[in-house]
Amino acid sequence: MEPAAHALLLPILLLLASLSPINAQEDGIDLYSLIVDSKVTMRFAHTTIISCMVNKAKEAQEAIFQVELPRRAFITNFSMIIDGVTYPGEIKEKAAAQEKYSSAVARGQSAGIIRSTERTLEQFQVSVNVAPTVNATFELVYEELLKRQLGKYELILKVRPQQLVKHLQVDVHIFEPQGISSLETESTFMTKNLANALTTTQNQTKAHILFKPSLAQQQKEPGKLDTILDGNFIVRYDVNQATAVGDIQIENGYFVHHFAPAEMSTLSKNVVFVIDKSGSMSGRKIKQTQEALVKILSDLKPGDQFNLVTFSGHVSQWKPTLLQALTEHVEEAKKFAHHIQARGSTNINEAVLVAVKMLDESNRKEQLPAGSVSMIILLTDGDPTEGERNPQEIQENVKAAIEGRYFLYCLGFGFDVSYAFLEKLALENGGVARRIYEDSDADLQLQDFYQEVANPLLTMVKFQYPENTVEQLTQDNFRVFFKGSELVVAGKLQPQVQDLLSAQVNAQSHTQNFTFETEVNVADKEKVFQSPKYIFHNFMERLWAYLTIQQLLEKAVSTSGDRQKNLESRALDLSLKFSFVTPLTSMVVTKPEGQDQAQVVSTPVETDSKTIRSRLASKSRTALRFKVHSRHKTDLEESRHSVLSSPGPMERGPHFILSLPHFQEALCVDIRASSQIPVNILSDPIQGIELTGQYEGSTDKFVWLQVSYRTSEVKVRVSQDSIVVTRGNGGKSSSYQWQKTLYLVMPGLKLTLENGLLLLSDSDKVTIGLVSLGPPTAGLRLFLNDPGHFSSQASGVLGQFYQDLQWDPAGQSTAEGKRELNVRGKTYTVTRKPGMDFRGSRGPSPLPTFPCWSLEQPL
Repeated sequence: MEPAAHALLLPILLLLASLSPINAQEDGIDLYSLIVDSKVTMRFAHTTIISCMVNKAKEAQEAIFQVELPRRAFITNFSMIIDGVTYPGEIKEKAAAQEKYSSAVARGQSAGIIRSTERTLEQFQVSVNVAPTVNATFELVYEELLKRQLGKYELILKVRPQQLVKHLQVDVHIFEPQGISSLETESTFMTKNLANALTTTQNQTKAHILFKPSLAQQQKEPGKLDTILDGNFIVRYDVNQATAVGDIQIENGYFVHHFAPAEMSTLSKNVVFVIDKSGSMSGRKIKQTQEALVKILSDLKPGDQFNLVTFSGHVSQWKPTLLQALTEHVEEAKKFAHHIQARGSTNINEAVLVAVKMLDESNRKEQLPAGSVSMIILLTDGDPTEGERNPQEIQENVKAAIEGRYFLYCLGFGFDVSYAFLEKLALENGGVARRIYEDSDADLQLQDFYQEVANPLLTMVKFQYPENTVEQLTQDNFRVFFKGSELVVAGKLQPQVQDLLSAQVNAQSHTQNFTFETEVNVADKEKVFQSPKYIFHNFMERLWAYLTIQQLLEKAVSTSGDRQKNLESRALDLSLKFSFVTPLTSMVVTKPEGQDQAQVVSTPVETDSKTIRSRLASKSRTALRFKVHSRHKTDLEESRHSVLSSPGPMERGPHFILSLPHFQEALCVDIRASSQIPVNILSDPIQGIELTGQYEGSTDKFVWLQVSYRTSEVKVRVSQDSIVVTRGNGGKSSSYQWQKTLYLVMPGLKLTLENGLLLLSDSDKVTIGLVSLGPPTAGLRLFLNDPGHFSSQASGVLGQFYQDLQWDPAGQSTAEGKRELNVRGKTYTVTRKPGMDFRGSRGPSPLPTFPCWSLEQPL
């Protein structure tokens, strides 16, 4: 199983009807109700999707219920109600269900299956013929334990109904007894009109997010039946970490212990980066790897030690030994990374063993700091083709060399690498595997993974509870705990535990031993979960079962023989008892009489890269098509990349447009600089805003601009092609495209992207607008509104214009339309002339012009 991303991804509902979405409500399958209800209690999410439809045609039509859900989620229930009759799904051992599956295929009948589709998604699909005027209701339930990743939990909903829905509702309830410390919502399809359909309420421990758009709000254009709902809807949150020992909650005889101490110093680390530079890495892969590696090297701390190993058929070391991450060493390593060239074959075995020997040598010479964490990070995009090629032999060689002393993390770039091989290689050596998807944000994927392991806080973490108080514990000892993550232990209370439950967590930090202790009242804890609005029956027992199954399956990957069979047998028993569709079970879906009698729903195991690629390609096609009555399919057009159009014959627009206090007309500012260092465009310590950018004199444009917000701990960095939002210091980075839409609300900041215009705003902050123009005047542009929010300490190239700016009297303007303005004792001559106005929305025609006072600002 692939632990690809630690987030809950709620479903896409994709209705494939017999007519196009434009006519579906008139004489085809009409999806008239879609409800997604998610209850998240102590990170455990219980999600129900109910879809109601009716066949308005004069003949039977095929309705396909298709939902995409996270790979880490377990389906727990599915049923169809056709013309008032319920047809339930039944979960069986995979072997037993396979007999029905094979039999159905042999008879030429259809068989359903869960397929891998996008990065973290699997697809559930069931089809049924619906008679004229008959109603059909589909209900799917699945559960998942959210993982804390870089300090956040995520629920992600992809909304794609493909037609207007009379009653559409997404209802999310979050209950966290620890207290909710931060909450944000994001959507990639939200417009200003749709934003009114979203309501968010929050108190100390509960949050409610409701999205309920009307038919009019769903319309892409007034009077038409095309829907605008097509994209991501995301909820992110974190909880309070009030005590170092964590939080214990109890419900119906089971307990869960969450542990994520915040106030701990970071341990130094010794890291060897092992980078594949074989021929298959050429082109965009090696370029993105170089970009990510340079950023990662910049994030090393002075107390860390590091080295680089590159390999193709031959293995090379950057330096013979590990070096301390001093500035001069890091800068030299960056230059080395920039010159990595991809060619040759792939010798994974020797490359990893060289990295192990490097750590061994430093250890032998006592050069590894006491209490530090040593790790190897392997990045490869293919299977071994040089040296030892047998995957099992490589796994055995590496395991014998590491001997449990170091952590090995394996990153598989793309789909030409055996993920099962990398996963076992990592799990056997204390690490995890992660697939890096070949996309425009591959460098961010690499950086985010590194940030997950960049800050170790504790080692040798052991949870202990008094003898004869708990049983059936999940994993209770962990080799390392990283900042931004969370350790979770669950178990069952023994009957004699009536009053108090105590817990002790032992761990090491640097060279010190730490002991965290707590004691909770069982009866008081039970009272916490008495509101049915926020919980579901026996949720903590199901959380325990979910976590136990996931850990048993993970252990089974790194073992073999009788032990592997025993682990899988225990996981199978729990899967059947709690009705989970796992890699060991399947769901048999009974269908109405006269149709294909059964569909079998199974969870795939990711092993075959070609299969995954074909599934992804299939998904890409499916998401863009719908069925028509003649059985032919028509492609829906995807939006292509576009940026704000620029006027042809006129002068190119200014770099910046400034609104000035007490002055009706705008100031247009152009930068002229030869410096290669970033430009300090604006800084306001009171507002907590810093704006920097990189100007390229040869092209007269800014290649990137970055806005940093100190209070919100958010950085927004834009380039010509993309927008990257980074949360916190070393937090998660999200990438967006200019041609898409975005609506992101977080504490102290709102980001909206619509019609190629990105606005950063808040009620008490300056509004910053950013755009990316296309040819013939390609480049980034920026404007500032609401300047009254600037403080008296604003500075920088633009900040200076909000300090003691004085215009000459209007009557002194020259005939040529020139005026003078004085800024802190410096006098500038500005010229009144038309400028390109990029502050509005994008249109098919050239952008309008407006009169402004133009100033060239040399640096």
